[in-house]
Amino acid sequence: MDGLWDERNMRLYESPPNAMLNHEQQKNTAMENGTRLAAVDLGSNSFRLEIGRIDHGQYYRTEYLKETVRQGSGLDEDRNLTPEAMQRGWECLARFGERLAGFNSVEVRAVATQTLREARNRDEFLARANDMLGFPIDVISGLEEARLIYQGVARALPNGNERRLVIDIGGRSTELILGQGFEPKLMESFRVGSIAWSTRYFPDRQFTANAFQMAEIAAKAVLDEALQAYRRDAWDVAYGSAGTVGAVGDVLAAAGWPAGSVSREGLDWLLDKLLAAQSADRIRLAGMRDDRRAIIGGGLSVLRAIFDLLQIDHMQQATGGLRHGLIFDLMGSTHDQTDVRSKSVQGLVAKFGADPAHGTRVGKVATLLFAQLQTTVPMSRKAENEQLSRKLNWAAQLHEIGSQISHDSYHKHGAYILDNADTLGFALTETHRLSQLVLGHRGKLRKLEAQFGDKAFFQQLLALRLAVIFCHARQEPDLRGIQLGCDIKGESNFVLSCRPGWAQTFPQSAHLLQEEVLAWQKTPWSLTLSGF
Repeated sequence: MDGLWDERNMRLYESPPNAMLNHEQQKNTAMENGTRLAAVDLGSNSFRLEIGRIDHGQYYRTEYLKETVRQGSGLDEDRNLTPEAMQRGWECLARFGERLAGFNSVEVRAVATQTLREARNRDEFLARANDMLGFPIDVISGLEEARLIYQGVARALPNGNERRLVIDIGGRSTELILGQGFEPKLMESFRVGSIAWSTRYFPDRQFTANAFQMAEIAAKAVLDEALQAYRRDAWDVAYGSAGTVGAVGDVLAAAGWPAGSVSREGLDWLLDKLLAAQSADRIRLAGMRDDRRAIIGGGLSVLRAIFDLLQIDHMQQATGGLRHGLIFDLMGSTHDQTDVRSKSVQGLVAKFGADPAHGTRVGKVATLLFAQLQTTVPMSRKAENEQLSRKLNWAAQLHEIGSQISHDSYHKHGAYILDNADTLGFALTETHRLSQLVLGHRGKLRKLEAQFGDKAFFQQLLALRLAVIFCHARQEPDLRGIQLGCDIKGESNFVLSCRPGWAQTFPQSAHLLQEEVLAWQKTPWSLTLSGF
């Protein structure tokens, strides 16, 4: 059935003859009837909370909260969030957190976009924000934001063969995506948006023809590189998601223009109205929300620039967007999202010439050892440990991606690649964790002192380091009788035991393991060998 978004009933529903979730997706969706889901979008202009439930494989929205936080205008000249901007965000997330009380971790996904990508002090904001919300907030890359936007838009449209151009103009970034059906083909994120352009070109909230002209010229300069890739013959229908497109569409519809679309003529009409008003404070237009007045000038400038550059005459308003993409990731998190991430990992392995067979071998051993450490973990943490194991396996596959740059320091170069690559499916915090595992899989451990208090990280790291040792000959190791666990002194004391005669059969591995014991003595964690 075609996936359609019914705004009146706030649900995604089925209508024959196609399926919103295809057979393979339905087969891999483990959500039971009544399961609650929630998506939190920390945008540059507004924070949004979407809550819904699953009923017979379909998602129905039950609640939607939106607060204008405008963090995007709270970055100072040094790209730090001001105390006032952080406080506005914390207060909003505390209210969202109260509403999310009782949700499980697998039922909630929270992401932050361009403002926190830019903010130098984002860790300071996130440390308290995570506590206020009660769930971790992932800062995602521009390409990952684009992927989620397209997913949210596409799932709310009929699954046809039309070639789609999807545009999302946010507060500080604009995403352009080309796709067909449910598959994005080309994605880009540009640092241009309604808040950024309003602050830069309409700082006193005054509207003049010259200000609009300068704003459009500047937007085209940023977006100009999209001209060839997103040319007019590359797509059939243009869709605009949320943000500026929604705000402009609402005003045009209220003035009698066709609902659900934005035209070039409509943009010209709106520009004339803003110039007649002369300032944001004097705008009197039906359909214009109060929270949009201050940033409509910048948003309209960017939208007009896109229309001109990409030769768009009409743009359809899309009902899906980023938060709906998050919901669909949650619905298919055990399959679809893992598949996206696995493809990203495989792409990095191929791009940087790592040995996929050896990475798979190390991953197999690392996840086996990690599982041995989790034997006493309660069932309530099963899903969390499965995610940790999956990420450990990805780190193992990626641990040699820096080897083409330098043999001696390949772990450092691999960590740098992961910290700076756009990796679809991953939040920036997740790729950083992978980078730290890659950095720490060899050499001294003091370089990871900042993570010394993270038990799960060091269990992953220990499993990875031991796996690299066991696989040092680049062949399948003999692990019969090998057991990793914790001794009775506490969970910070790891014990690796082996069967009688193993150390004599594999003296080089035993030697490397003895050196590993010494490495762990300089951390709050310890490793003891038994039977060696």
